[in-house]
Amino acid sequence: MSPYQHSRLSTRIASVAESATLAIDSKAKALKASGVDVIGFGAGEPDFPTPEFIVEAAIKAARDPKYHRYSATSGLMELKEAISDKTLRDSGLKVSPSQVLVTNGGKHAIFNAIATVVEVGDEVIIPTPCWTTYPEAVRLAGGIPVLVPTRPESGFRLSVEELEPYVTDKTKLYIHVSPSNPTGAVYDHSQTLELGQFLAKTQIFVLTDEIYEHLTYDGNLAVSMPSVIKELEDRWIIVNGVAKTYAMTGWRVGWMIAANDVISGAANLQSQSTSNVNNIAQMAANAALRGGLEAVEVMKEAFDRRRRTIVKMLNDIPGVECRMPEGAFYAYPSLKGLLGRNFEGIRPTTSSELASVILDQAKVAIVPSEAFEDSGYARFSYALSDADLEEGITRIAKAVSESSD
Repeated sequence: MSPYQHSRLSTRIASVAESATLAIDSKAKALKASGVDVIGFGAGEPDFPTPEFIVEAAIKAARDPKYHRYSATSGLMELKEAISDKTLRDSGLKVSPSQVLVTNGGKHAIFNAIATVVEVGDEVIIPTPCWTTYPEAVRLAGGIPVLVPTRPESGFRLSVEELEPYVTDKTKLYIHVSPSNPTGAVYDHSQTLELGQFLAKTQIFVLTDEIYEHLTYDGNLAVSMPSVIKELEDRWIIVNGVAKTYAMTGWRVGWMIAANDVISGAANLQSQSTSNVNNIAQMAANAALRGGLEAVEVMKEAFDRRRRTIVKMLNDIPGVECRMPEGAFYAYPSLKGLLGRNFEGIRPTTSSELASVILDQAKVAIVPSEAFEDSGYARFSYALSDADLEEGITRIAKAVSESSD
């Protein structure tokens, strides 16, 4: 009898795609480390240091022996209370600390939330272009990502009329993101209200990713759907964190807020995987949330300046069209006018191929829209220095000017 043949990796894990945004960033950093002068537009993180008062809070906590031990899986009570207070302050939504689960970054919160409410065969509606992690987290949970395209003519915002045909009796969850990664789209109050009222009439859960809530421009404001749609009752899940607002991407502190039974289930899941988040990082996050929003205002001023610069420079390149993003720190230009052009003997036909050409020939790293379940576009993070931003776009413009039809 021949022995049973086991595959080395589980089918579930073998099917998971690497994070495209992290892959691009890693490749750019590896090239830099090898001495190549690469400019990277891939990373979704502020280029500012974490504010000093937050760092000092971490140092103080590190010296306190009570933070040297395991703590509650759901999070330190002082941080959960700070998250509760912050949610009331910023969103007008009153939540109890018992409704909060502190996670290892916002991505962990998304994974926990989806794994907790999605069963095998459940459908999860995701407007596209979308962040690369959402569909993969759904597949890991055994769910089916239902990708609903948005249109640039509507600012990459989904309407009820566009959403409704995709809702079936298998739909379990809708993922709402405002401001959006990668498009920078922001849903205003009326658009949020319209979507929320429609969803409230169903039995669908709503996961609202609010990680970029404080990064909006030109008078646009991010609206928390649970705060304006009371009829959603216990079917909403908020995901957030300190990464973008306080330049704390490496500290890995996020959270999810939901009904008590959802949080209890997610906490049980986390208790069997990571248990508590690093206590020192939790106390740093506590200081951030208690310390106000002055730091993000300084960053926003720089991001706004860079936003205007990158959009103008991109639109000045023949074949490139870029709308002005309302939030986050990403530009999402159409590169369709560059596809098929001759770049030193290479004629890219997809944005992935074009991104590879740009990296090889211009030494500039961008994220092609295939990473976001889209085609013909690319994401440019403008969370980098003004000088690098201008140099990077200038290099791309030069490569385009030297190409031919």
